[in-house]
Amino acid sequence: MPARPRLLAALAVAVVTGSASAQDVSFSRDVLPILSDRCFQCHGPDERARKAELRLDVREDLLRPRDGYAIVTPGAPEQSELIARITSEGDDVMPPRHTKLDVTDAEVDVLRRWIAAGAEWSTHWAFRPNQAPAPPPVRDRAWPRNDVDRFVLARLEGAAITPNAPAAPAALLRRVHLDLTGLPPTPAQLAAFVADPSDARYQAVVDALLASPRYGERMAWPWLEAARYADTDGFQNDPTRTAWPWRDWLVRALNDNLPFDQFTEQVLAGDLLPDATDEQRLATGFLRNNAHNGEGGRIPEETRVENVFDRAETVGTVWLGMTFECARCHDHKYDPLPQRDYYRFYAFFNQTSETGGGRSGGRLAPSMGFLADPDERRALADKQLEVATIHQLMFRPDPELDSREQAWIKAAAARLRAANAGFAAAELSAWRQSEPFRAAAGTMFDEAFAPEQGAAEAAGWRPAPGFVDGAV
Repeated sequence: MPARPRLLAALAVAVVTGSASAQDVSFSRDVLPILSDRCFQCHGPDERARKAELRLDVREDLLRPRDGYAIVTPGAPEQSELIARITSEGDDVMPPRHTKLDVTDAEVDVLRRWIAAGAEWSTHWAFRPNQAPAPPPVRDRAWPRNDVDRFVLARLEGAAITPNAPAAPAALLRRVHLDLTGLPPTPAQLAAFVADPSDARYQAVVDALLASPRYGERMAWPWLEAARYADTDGFQNDPTRTAWPWRDWLVRALNDNLPFDQFTEQVLAGDLLPDATDEQRLATGFLRNNAHNGEGGRIPEETRVENVFDRAETVGTVWLGMTFECARCHDHKYDPLPQRDYYRFYAFFNQTSETGGGRSGGRLAPSMGFLADPDERRALADKQLEVATIHQLMFRPDPELDSREQAWIKAAAARLRAANAGFAAAELSAWRQSEPFRAAAGTMFDEAFAPEQGAAEAAGWRPAPGFVDGAV
């Protein structure tokens, strides 16, 4: 059987750092959710709701001695007030019974083991620098074929799970095809690989899949999700919109292996690059994929602000790994994000020419107009040149046509003079203005809103000396 490729190894998630024992407790994965769900409502960052001047979201407060005891004594769960309170049978039980936030036996066990192991405290993964952990030790040293395998095997051994047998060639080929292109192999590809499932053949298959245009389409899936991509607006009758040019840019960028730093720069601010190309400006369509409210009764400025909120929060989620929405209304309760910094971040996206109004020519302004693939853009440019040439031909000077036009004007004027020869010149009387209209009693027009006071005939006409012929 072929060795596992380095590509699939890179796709694996290293979820184990340090010891791989099944008894390990991760603070961020196992402990923090319990404290957040059961304790932070009364002992968290919200000063208005905080009880007993106790914060369990701050390590120093959690370990600080108070009145001869500590909430948590590392290494000694039975000397920790936290364990005493959550297991109490009396009225001092925490959380209070009326909250119906009882800590389960399994959660108590997690907290006990966490304290017994030293009450390790860690920040959210988004705030820790990336580090390459040392591969953990494993008992079956023959099974791993690379360092990622050791992380996987350590987790399996910790859970007393035996690794599966190597996959059959047909299953392995199907997996790599689905992983890299989202499509199964063809019968011909399957037959060729089953006939030669060597390492060299497998690497050739992987290289071919990476070079396939289908690769970019497959890898675009999570980015389309992160970009809240849609081909419609998302409100009311959900009208269609031209968003697919950005989707195609994304696929091209992934197929071209655009470096991530350049990808980030172009997606967030491609239009601000010096001498930005159409492709770089198009990249910022990531920020334009938000739902758009085109309802007639909306307030345009409210719509615009909601769009800016969406962009700031989407970028915060995708690139910073944070739930930015919380800081719209207050300092973030669980992440180090004050409301002031939220609106500093918001200000960056608050610089567009978008009005929050409706569509212009079927597009949401501002718009780059129609952007197709390079071949279609060239064809469009040729058509535009052809239209411009015809336009010049239509409106260029034409002495013969101009002469015939002047002759027609003279002939038409002569015919009009001859037709009116027998009539006296019209004389205009002085201007007069109608009195307010009378309305039948009880009708919808029977209101004192002159001059639209009725639908019947006017009561009369009076001179209007202020109206002069030829004057506004």
